Amino acid sequence: MREARPKSRLLALGSAGVLVTATLIAGAVSAPVAGAASRPAQDREAKGAEIAAARAAKAGVKWQDCPADWGLEKPIQCGWVSVPLDYAHPYGKQIKLAVDRIGNTGTKKERQGALVYNPGGPGGSGLRFPRRVTTKNAIWANVAKAYDFVGFDPRGVGHSTPISCVDPQEFVKAPKLDPVPDSEADKTAQRKLARAYAEGCAKRSGAMLPHMTTPNTARDLDVIRAALGEKKLNYLGVSYGTYLGAVYGTLFPGHLRRMVVDSVVDPSREKIWYQANLDQDVAFEGRWKDWQDWVAANDAAFHLGTTRAAVQAKWLQLRATAKKHPIGGVVGPAELTSFFQSAPYYDSSWVPVATVFSKYVAGDTQALVDAAAPDLSDTAGNIASENGNAVYTAVECADAKWPTSWQKWNRDNTRLHRDHPFLTWSNAWMNLPCATWPAKQHTPVDVKTHKGLPKVLIVQSTRDAATPYGGAVELHKRFKGSRLITEKNAGSHGVTGLVNPCVNQRVDAYLLKGALDGKDVTCAPHATPKP
Repeated sequence: MREARPKSRLLALGSAGVLVTATLIAGAVSAPVAGAASRPAQDREAKGAEIAAARAAKAGVKWQDCPADWGLEKPIQCGWVSVPLDYAHPYGKQIKLAVDRIGNTGTKKERQGALVYNPGGPGGSGLRFPRRVTTKNAIWANVAKAYDFVGFDPRGVGHSTPISCVDPQEFVKAPKLDPVPDSEADKTAQRKLARAYAEGCAKRSGAMLPHMTTPNTARDLDVIRAALGEKKLNYLGVSYGTYLGAVYGTLFPGHLRRMVVDSVVDPSREKIWYQANLDQDVAFEGRWKDWQDWVAANDAAFHLGTTRAAVQAKWLQLRATAKKHPIGGVVGPAELTSFFQSAPYYDSSWVPVATVFSKYVAGDTQALVDAAAPDLSDTAGNIASENGNAVYTAVECADAKWPTSWQKWNRDNTRLHRDHPFLTWSNAWMNLPCATWPAKQHTPVDVKTHKGLPKVLIVQSTRDAATPYGGAVELHKRFKGSRLITEKNAGSHGVTGLVNPCVNQRVDAYLLKGALDGKDVTCAPHATPKP
């Protein structure tokens, strides 16, 4: 599942066409695999990455004002870094990656280099990261004194040789099929959509697909490091960005200076990516219930019921109504799931989603249509949504070998849906193109500690829906000397961007001084939203 986005950039999830804003689980790899047969390719890729980094170090980045339509105000600057499409052939076809930066706000003496950011996805753009400085984001003010903030569009994303799988206007059209099947015929229809989506990816972006892997993006990250003139990388990764960081730390342990990973994808080969998505379905159900409990506790504001059961009953009633007659002609169960999914994703969505729901129950259907329906006039936003979904699918499908047996998918998701109905089938259809993927599927990197790896800071909330808590525990085990900050009884995805001094002060101390606590830390939750 991929990261939920604001309405203008809703990520339609699901080949099934389900507009699901997926979570950001993403991306396995093709690196250190046991077995002599795979060694030569890996060695070639490692050598290719060295060659590309040396070339980038010489070339640097020609910084200039950002293109007007990128929405990045001065003094943010933009530039390009060239990387090989295929690291096994470093002198072959090159692709361009868009990068941007803003200089540190402190003195020359205070500067500690560049801090490079990835927000997740796969398919998310990091280009807005420098805007944390221009918008005066207080949480990051101390770190901004010491570091240039650097963002980039990963390969295939946005301005970096973007890929596509389907016409963007077709991609966002609504209403889509109800993700929860009533019959075998419904499942057959979704399977056809998934296969057609995979075929569309091959048709529109076939040359890129074999190379859309997390290990290749990690190699790109090292080339960006070199182009910036940095001996070692400082890195902040959220969601899928944690997996990218874990793979980078495995492939380039000696090139890393400091790394913060926030809301962690479980990096074990067994989880990437099929099982990770099933685990997500369970965690989403738990966080969905947390949100319903909060809505019930705030019945005076929302009038949706004083118990979780009452709120759930209203949700099921809304869903049934939209299934029979899509609201406004465009909002069916798929669109509802996509919109409501942002509540278990992010606490910042609790009030807006509950408010729209409350207005609908009070008779205002337009608020729900405005919030959940696609905007066909927003062609730029729709291109971005389609591209984000294409990259999400391409990376997850290429990173690992997926089950090809429909019986397995059907059995696993039918069983899971019984107790975790909120997201299970939506997520299944979104990922099903990987069952018939038309390009090579790799073996995930074995994430582990190698010589030179510095101490890594891991931050995670216990009730995160998109990246369940076990992922942080697993990476903590694999990266020796790492420290884990646990935000207890909280579940918003992306902890470092929230106001919680217990977390914020430790992130600052680590990035500014390299300081870590002597042992793992548990923090109380950040403040609950107020209606």
